[in-house]
Amino acid sequence: MTTQFDHFIKDKIVKESIYNLIDRLMVYQNDLVSVKGSDSEKRLDYNHYLDKIAECKGQKLFYPYLSSGMGKGSLVQLSDGSIKYDFISGIGVHWAHSDPDIIKASIKASLMDTVMQGNLQQHSGSVELYKMLTELSGMDHAFLTSSGVMAWENAVKIAFHHRQGAKRILAFNHTFSGRTITAAQVTDNPNYRKGLPQSVPVDYIPFFDPHNKTQSIEVAVKTLEDYLHRYPNEYGCMVFELIQGEGGFNVGSRTFFIELMKRLKKHNIPVYVDEIQTFGRTPFIFAYKMFKLEKYVDIVSIGKLSQVCATLYTKKYNPEKGLLSQTFTSSTTAIESAKIILKALKSKMYYGKNGKIAKTHGYFARGLRNLFSRNDIKDFEGPFGVGSMIAFEVFKGDPDLTMRFIKDLFDNGVISFIAGSKRKKIRFLLPIGGIQTVDIDNVLKIIERTYLVLKKEVA
Repeated sequence: MTTQFDHFIKDKIVKESIYNLIDRLMVYQNDLVSVKGSDSEKRLDYNHYLDKIAECKGQKLFYPYLSSGMGKGSLVQLSDGSIKYDFISGIGVHWAHSDPDIIKASIKASLMDTVMQGNLQQHSGSVELYKMLTELSGMDHAFLTSSGVMAWENAVKIAFHHRQGAKRILAFNHTFSGRTITAAQVTDNPNYRKGLPQSVPVDYIPFFDPHNKTQSIEVAVKTLEDYLHRYPNEYGCMVFELIQGEGGFNVGSRTFFIELMKRLKKHNIPVYVDEIQTFGRTPFIFAYKMFKLEKYVDIVSIGKLSQVCATLYTKKYNPEKGLLSQTFTSSTTAIESAKIILKALKSKMYYGKNGKIAKTHGYFARGLRNLFSRNDIKDFEGPFGVGSMIAFEVFKGDPDLTMRFIKDLFDNGVISFIAGSKRKKIRFLLPIGGIQTVDIDNVLKIIERTYLVLKKEVA
């Protein structure tokens, strides 16, 4: 069936216009080749913008970061003229900066009739995304939404709907779920729920300890069984963050998860895997597939790198009408961009042990280990993580020194972020769609230089 939009988007002039825009983009990208400091003539206006946004928001930005709108791969130009390596990707959101394929899809999407798609009215392009998500995940159903925490909320709603009468949630120590009232209750950080009313009681299970594997499993199982005995039939689900991002890229094990999941299944408690941050960042797209947990998982949430967030679930957990509905599913540009990213992730270029995600992790991890092994480079632990999620610890995780380190990294041209609770880690969420090995080489040099300068200052 051919529509007027099909005729329009295939129009010779329209196609040439899109091609010309992408061509001109790539011309201007050629000037973005390496880290660069800010331009003196732009600093006054830039600082004014920073002051204004702080005034409007009520607090300063974490970083003095205002993008110019132009980037290239892992490089981004800020509005003060500086160029930096973005190794945090909006805390895991960005595929790459100014990626031609994403921009092309976004241009086409912007030519469609509406900015947003919804549950009442959606475009035909949404169908392909639903199909891709269910096929890639192996789940029966998908529900789209415009934010990760809403995908999380919908997952928990589905679980409680199935377990009517239940009122508690199980989760791991150091988990991060989000900042809505309910998600903040589950997030294992009291600062994120200060002053908030308790909406749901949460009981925590110790996470996997790679240094004491057998004991770790025994302690976690014992803790779970104690809770199940203490609160029979009261749990709506257990939230599994298989690789803890906020915790500093703590990685679990298949055996550890299976021992817990088997006991949950015995009590008919839904197994909910939260992949808001891990989706698309392991070599197997889904972390639960990397751990081979498909037979145990009932509900999954995804977001960030997927651009469009979603809750995926099996037929058993398909809720009654009325439980799930939102005005927005997402923007048209996000939906069309998501399909580009999903197609790339499932291709041989990115997928599997020989794909770009696995190779990039190996290259960066080896580089960090080589750096940390030098006689003049002390104070480091790591690296930690999987795929495009990498972290390390410096100065024994001292919070003040770690914060200073990432601020100095930013000033020197590398954007990272912090993780961990009492002991802090520096974490990277790589822009896997645009990163190259030369970028990693350059960033390793900046990490080295930043450390050596800071080490002298604190000696």
